[in-house]
Amino acid sequence: MALSSFIDLFAGIGGFHLALKTLELECVFASEWNRYAQSTYQANFKHLPFGDIHKVEAKDIPAFDMLCGGFPCQPFSIAGVSKKNSLGEKHGFEDQKQGNLFFEIIRLAAYHRPKVIFLENVKNLKSHDKGRTWQVITKELKGLDYQVFAQVMDGKYFVPQHRERVFIIAFDKKRYPDIDFHFPTYPEKRLYELNEVLEAEVDPKYTLSDKLWSYLQARKELQQQKGNGFGFGLIDPSQDAYTRTISARYYKDGSEVLIAQKNQNPRRLTPRECARLQGFPESFVIPVSDAQAYRQFGNSVVMPLVKSIAEKILATLELYEQNLARIKVIQPALFDLAHD
Repeated sequence: MALSSFIDLFAGIGGFHLALKTLELECVFASEWNRYAQSTYQANFKHLPFGDIHKVEAKDIPAFDMLCGGFPCQPFSIAGVSKKNSLGEKHGFEDQKQGNLFFEIIRLAAYHRPKVIFLENVKNLKSHDKGRTWQVITKELKGLDYQVFAQVMDGKYFVPQHRERVFIIAFDKKRYPDIDFHFPTYPEKRLYELNEVLEAEVDPKYTLSDKLWSYLQARKELQQQKGNGFGFGLIDPSQDAYTRTISARYYKDGSEVLIAQKNQNPRRLTPRECARLQGFPESFVIPVSDAQAYRQFGNSVVMPLVKSIAEKILATLELYEQNLARIKVIQPALFDLAHD
C-alpha cells in the first residue's frame, strides 16, 4: 500500500484516526492539548496524545507517511471572528494561542517530508482576511515543494448534518511530480437518515425548560427585527432531512439543533446522537460529561467524509506508483529496441 502510517495533529477525539484506522493505516503519533479530549481519545484508541505541540521536537516523532490535522478553526470561523472582533481580540494568524498553530504543521512537515499532508478547516478559511490567510497557507505548503489541492465539501451527503468544511490535500512533489488528484464524488445515498440518528426514548433532562425556550424564542424575534438570521434551528424529524451544523458551543443552549417534540418544548440532541451526526460508530466510547461531549463532537469531523477522501488519496497514489512502475519497465525495452 502506498501509505501505511500517519500522525494525528490537533487530534481532538480522533475523527481522522477513526477514519484511517478502518483503512488499516497506523497512527504513530498524536497530539491534543485538551485533557478531556485526551481522555476520550485514549478510551477509544488506547493511545494518550501528546499535549502542547509546541513542546515536541520534530526529531522525536517517528517516521510517517501522512500528516493529518484539523487545525483549530475558531480564529478563522465566521462566528469566531465576529466574537473576537466584539471583544477587541485578534483573530486568524494574529491569534497567538490558536491561529499560529498552522505553522507547527509546516515545522513538522519540513523536517519529516511526509508523502501527503491532509488538513481540514472551516469553509470561511478561504475568504478569511480577504483571502490573505488562504494565500499564506498555500504559499507555505508550496514553499515546501508540495502540490496543493483544496475543496469545500459538505458532510450532509454522508450523514444527516449540513457541515461544510474545506479540505486541503498536499502531495510531495519530489516523490510525485505532476500528480493528478480529484476529490471524491458524493454518494447517491447517505449512510443513514435522521430518523436513524434520533433515539426513541430520551431522558427528560434534554428537554428545554420553559425559561430557556422562552428566551430562545424572544432572542430569535429580536434578531429578526434587526435583520439578522440567527436564532435557533428547530428540526421536525417528520419533515427535515438533515440538521444544521453542530458546533463546540452546542453545550451552551443547544440552539443550533433543537428537536421538535409533540405537546412539549423542543429538546437538545443527546451526546450519542451528536456522535451519529458525525458518523461515529455505536462502539465509540463517550467517557466525559455531556458538556464536554458536546464540545468534542462539535469540534470533530464527519468521519465517513474523511474516510472517503482518504480512500481517494490512497487510490491516487497507488495508480501513480503503478504507472511509474510500468514506465520503468517500458523505457529499457524501448532503449533495447532502438539499438537492435
